[in-house]
Amino acid sequence: MNSGSASATNTDEPPQAVVRPTDDFEFNEDSNKSWAAADWVALNRRPEAQHDYVSRFKMLYSNTGIYFLFDGTDSRLTATMTEDFDDLWTEDVFEVFLWPDEAHPIYFEYEISPLNRELPILVPNFGNKFMGWRPWNFEGERKTRTRIHITGGEATSGATIQGWSAEVFIPYALLAPLKNVPPRAGSKWRANVYRIDYDDDKMTQWDWARVGPSFHEFQKFGTLVFE
Repeated sequence: MNSGSASATNTDEPPQAVVRPTDDFEFNEDSNKSWAAADWVALNRRPEAQHDYVSRFKMLYSNTGIYFLFDGTDSRLTATMTEDFDDLWTEDVFEVFLWPDEAHPIYFEYEISPLNRELPILVPNFGNKFMGWRPWNFEGERKTRTRIHITGGEATSGATIQGWSAEVFIPYALLAPLKNVPPRAGSKWRANVYRIDYDDDKMTQWDWARVGPSFHEFQKFGTLVFE
């Protein structure tokens, strides 16, 4: 690990990332000025990968929430769903799982598609039996902020593209049922970041912390250290 915003190790040990603080900022043409304070972290292609795409992410945190920037190369926009809370993982998607308090096997799962559809859920996981619960009143201070950018093509289902990225702000108000929220300097959260891509009837998955068959193997998550 370096002193940057995040870095992954090349061993089987769960990775660790340092998350730098930031002032709150809007997602617009000036976003890059804020994201310049964070380092890219590479995601690992999982076994049986079918595509040679690159996937990576950045993180920052403020007094009000967590910022993510997901980015990946791609050749086709494989997404059709037009409603939030759909089964987004069955099409192109980035995912992040946040487990702030290791004393309780409950974590937050968030997914975003290249069509800017979202799936935010709270997941109790007892004895490897997990079930997502939707937030009540997903609006106001509990609502995420997002921005999608498509490279080399249109933001339409089936379009030929070169890649896509998603900026996401997750407010602490949405994480309120979880303990150890908000983080402070020195706080540690367990977490993982994933991507799934479906092109030409083939699937490729990526992870930050290496997990087995299920993305919900939370004991194997990496660690976020808030600077």
